[in-house]
This record gives sequence, C-alpha cells and structure tokens, in this order.
Amino acid sequence: MIKITLPDGSVKEYNKGTAVIDVAKSISEGLARNVISAKFNNTAVESVTELHEDGSLVLYTWKDKEGKTAFWHSSSHIVAQALEELYPGIKLTIGPAIDNGFYYDVDLGENPISDKDFPIIEKKALEIARGKHDFKMRAVSKSEALSLYKSQGNEFKVELIESLEDGTITFCDHDTFTDLCRGGHIPNTGIVKAIKILSVAGAYWRGDEKNKQLTRVYGISFPKQKELTEYLELLEQAKQRDHRKLGKELELFTFSQKVGQGLPLWLPKGAALRERLEQFLKKAQKKAGYEMVVTPHIGQKELYVTSGHYAKYGEDSFQPITTPKEDEEFLLKPMNCPHHCEIYNSKPFSYRELPKRYAEFGTVYRYEQSGELHGLTRVRGFTQDDAHIFCTPDQLDQEFKNVIDLSLYVLGSLGFENFTAQVSVRDLEKPEKYIGEVENWEKAENAIINAAKEKGLDFVVESGEAAFYGPKLDFMVKDALGRSWQLGTIQVDYNLPERFDLTYKGSDNELHRPVMIHRAPFGSMERFIALLLEHTGGNFPLWLIPDQAIVLPVGEKHEKYAKKVLNSLENNEIRALIDNRSETVGKKIREAEMNKIPFMLIVGENEEEANTISVRRHGGDDLGSLSVTDFTDLVTNEINSTLKSF
Repeated sequence: MIKITLPDGSVKEYNKGTAVIDVAKSISEGLARNVISAKFNNTAVESVTELHEDGSLVLYTWKDKEGKTAFWHSSSHIVAQALEELYPGIKLTIGPAIDNGFYYDVDLGENPISDKDFPIIEKKALEIARGKHDFKMRAVSKSEALSLYKSQGNEFKVELIESLEDGTITFCDHDTFTDLCRGGHIPNTGIVKAIKILSVAGAYWRGDEKNKQLTRVYGISFPKQKELTEYLELLEQAKQRDHRKLGKELELFTFSQKVGQGLPLWLPKGAALRERLEQFLKKAQKKAGYEMVVTPHIGQKELYVTSGHYAKYGEDSFQPITTPKEDEEFLLKPMNCPHHCEIYNSKPFSYRELPKRYAEFGTVYRYEQSGELHGLTRVRGFTQDDAHIFCTPDQLDQEFKNVIDLSLYVLGSLGFENFTAQVSVRDLEKPEKYIGEVENWEKAENAIINAAKEKGLDFVVESGEAAFYGPKLDFMVKDALGRSWQLGTIQVDYNLPERFDLTYKGSDNELHRPVMIHRAPFGSMERFIALLLEHTGGNFPLWLIPDQAIVLPVGEKHEKYAKKVLNSLENNEIRALIDNRSETVGKKIREAEMNKIPFMLIVGENEEEANTISVRRHGGDDLGSLSVTDFTDLVTNEINSTLKSF
C-alpha cells in the first residue's frame, strides 16, 4: 500500500500502482470526469500515471491554471501533427503552453504559412482531436531518441536531446504522432473541442539571432466552442484597445526607425501625460519622506560587475562603450540601484538618520531581442519610477508596509481595483540563479510574507520568480478585459548592501549593514501607460487626461465668448482648448468623441446671452446648460472623488 496526501491535508491509502485517475474516482466521479492533469510530488504527471510511492497529489481541471497549461500543451501536439500531415518534410522544434494558448516553432522549409492557411490547419487539427487518441508517455534511451531524429534530419531535436542525460528522455505518443516531451498532458485529444490558429511570426531558434529563423505558429484551444467564441470577442475588444493603435490616434507617442527599434518618442500630449503621472507620484513620495536624486545614463562597467547585474544581465545589455583611455569601459545604465548605492555610500550614516529614501525617475536600457519588442510594453529604453530605501533591520517591517500603502494608493487612483499580490521567492532547487547568503534570503522572504499578511493582502507565493538579488512582492492587476498584468513591485535586498559595503553606525557605536528595499509602483512609465491605455480604452481618469474639455463655438461670431469661457476654465486649472474651425458642430462633436475628450462645451447665441455653456459628456450624455462656475465645481468634485489625498 502507498499513502497519498491530498491538498486538504487528508491522507488516503491505495494499492501500489494505482493510477491518478483512479485516485480521482475514489474522491468523486464528478471530479474524475473533469480531471485533465495532475502533479505528484510537485512533478507534472498524466491522469493515467501509476503511483508507486508515498507522496502528495494535486488534481487539476480546466478551471485551474495548471489544467489550462496541460490542455494547451496537449493542443500544441495536435497542431504539430496537423502541420506534419499538411506540410510533409517540415521540422518540429518546441511547442510550449503560454499564458493564453500555445505556440509551436517550426522549420517550414519551402512551405510558407499565411492567415489564408489557418482554416485548413484548424480543420485538420479538429479531425485529429475528434479521434479521441490517448496521450501516452514512454521512456526512450538517448541513442534511440537521437537515431529517430537524425533519420528525420531534424537537427533541432538532435540538439535538444544531446543536452539531456540518458535515462531522463521521454516521448509522447498519440495517434500516429510522436514528439520529444517531458510530459504534462490531458487524457486524450477528444477533450479539445475548439482550436483557433491566431497568428504566425518569425522566431530565432532558442531566441538567438545568430541561429536559424523559424516560424512560430500561435494558437489557442478550449473544451467548448462557446468559450472560443467568447475569447475571440474579447480578442476583438483588445484590438480596439491596443495601446499602439490608441497611442497613435491620441497622438501620445511614436517610433522612428532612424532613432532605433524599441526607443519611443513622446509627443507633446504624451509628454504632458507622463509629466502629470510623475508629479502625482512625486507629491505622494514627498509626503512619505522620499528625497529625489538624479543619476547619469551610463556607468563604469565595474559598477555593474560589483552589483552582479553584469554577470546576470550582461547578455541583455548594450555592448560596453569604450573610451580613448585604455581599459576604460562604460555601460548604458541597465538598472538604477547601483547608482543609488553609491549615493548612500557618499557619506557616513548613523542609525538615527535612517531610513534614507532615494527616489528617481531614471531611464535605463536593455538590449531586448527585436522579435520581442512590442509597442511600449517591451522596449529598449524605459524610465522606472525607482526608489531605494536604506533602513535598519528593525525598520524593515514598517517601511515595507508603508510602500504597500503607497502602491495601493497609486493603483486605486488610476482605477486598478481588481488585483492580487504575488510573493516571489527562490527556486530552492536552483540556487545558482541567486546571489547572497541563504540566511539573508530566508529573512527577506519571511519579511515580505509577514507584511503581506499584516496588510490583509490577497496573495499567493510563487517559487522561482524572485529577482537574482532578493525576493519581491508584485501586484497582479486585472484590467477591464479580465487580463492579468504585473504592475508595481517591492523587493527586499540584503545582498547589494553587502556587495557595496554599505554601513551605518548603530547605537552600540559599531558599524552595521542596512537593509535595502527596491520599489517601483508604476514599474516603468512606458509599460504603465501602455496598460493604462488598454485598461481605460484611452478614457483616462479626468485628473490625468491631456484635454479635459473642448469649447465648441456654434459659429464665427461666438468665438469671442468661447475664448472668454476658455480663459475662465484655465484660470480654474481646467485643461481645455477651442475648436474654432469652420465646421458644423456635429462634426466637431464626432471628432471630440474620437479624441476621447471628456466634456464638450457648446456655446452659441443662447449660451452667450445667459452666460452659460451647454455641456455634453463623452459618450453622449447631455448635462444641459451650466454656468462655468458650476461646471468647474463638477470637474473638481469628480477629480477629488477619484484622486484622494495620500
């Protein structure tokens, strides 16, 4: 007999060799019908996997993230089989599940694929799925695996197998299809009822521009056709909210090939938007005791060698800048924290002077692969709302909770109300990914978890997601379309103070190490604005939007009164403009709607005589005639209701 521990802590005994699905049946027939994957002792297994030892078992359905991962990975196998049957001679490489769906990287040879081919691929994949073929895992020797793929001329699979140890290699079979695979599948292909090929794109083998370019086929699948239909409707809404589309329409930012890929250019309205966001955070930071600093865009290579960034991120940085001086090298700044460490190091500190809170809107540079660049969400130059707090160990708990309060204020003021917190800790099985002493890691992880509990945050703990120098807390925010994004991060770091030999004099007159907190509520200005654009559809909060109102004179003879209204609005700090073109009021209203201006103020003969304005709200609501004073109060009250004081 073996003992199986279930997620609720209960322990049940089963005969050695009992399959996962039979464990599910012993709990509930309904559960067994819905189980599509599982983990045994934290390793992905199949529903038909036989259990031969004591251990912990978690069962997953479509509703679970892990269940979707197995479902979409299995679907990538189905699509791979369809591609092989439709395009004989192609070479398959890898096909993982991703956040929404899956992809398969393929060397198509002389067989280009376009969107006209998508329906054919989908039809073939669904034919395969309806066959209800079981997914079966089997172990193979390294020599057998190499022999198979060498005979097919698939150098990609051969390269993967050569890096694996004999005895760890497995294949997955279904129908007539075989693929190199570690596992984690649904019971059979018949569970997949709907498949959609979403797009194709170029992708270098193993993400290296020096390697061959492959075709990445993106797809998604569902256990019900209805769910696919709903997803495609959501996808269409997302296209309309795409920040690249809205940024162009609202004249916020642009890109130039001459300037360089991934380097955004902010237009006047976008620059003003950024400035308002910066001032909003600077005001809150000042109240919270932060001091603003400014650091250069470059630093000596040795600075980032000391911090550890060069060893961990050197490949993702721009190449070193050499100078006429021998052996002198600089890097475009990949992170702000080493610079802030040196600011702290510029003078001695006593425990009475801590905490020190240094904040900066610092621009950093990373050499992202060209195929991974995406609008403002993935760029090569971006500005972080960075701050670093240097405090005593006794101050850490309160400082961390204060940063949580600031982050919640930022998210709430910008309409991000639906979120969970993610505590990212080390992967204990991969210690080489991290720097610093285990004792310090344990203290930092416990500090974050305790602070999250004390603040009453809804949080989850994710292993392996920590930064290389310390654990962190991220806010995972859901937008208006239900998509999840990481916004704002807080990290506890015992390591950089050690590497930079940071100290303070304690009450015992001895030197001690401060603890460092890294903090960025926005994350990066570029990515934050992109997500805010998509969340709001361009209808920014009233306090933030570039133009809060537009005055629309009915005719040329009303322009003088329109300018009087504009002056009054500006005197009351309302951002407004006049559309005095010789167009109809109807056309002016339509264009103001397209530009997402919150209020349209129509002025004609009646309004001039009554010293009022006719107010129309974006979206069509007619608020009637108001005095400029009443309209000013309306705007002020609405701003105050969303932008509370910190």
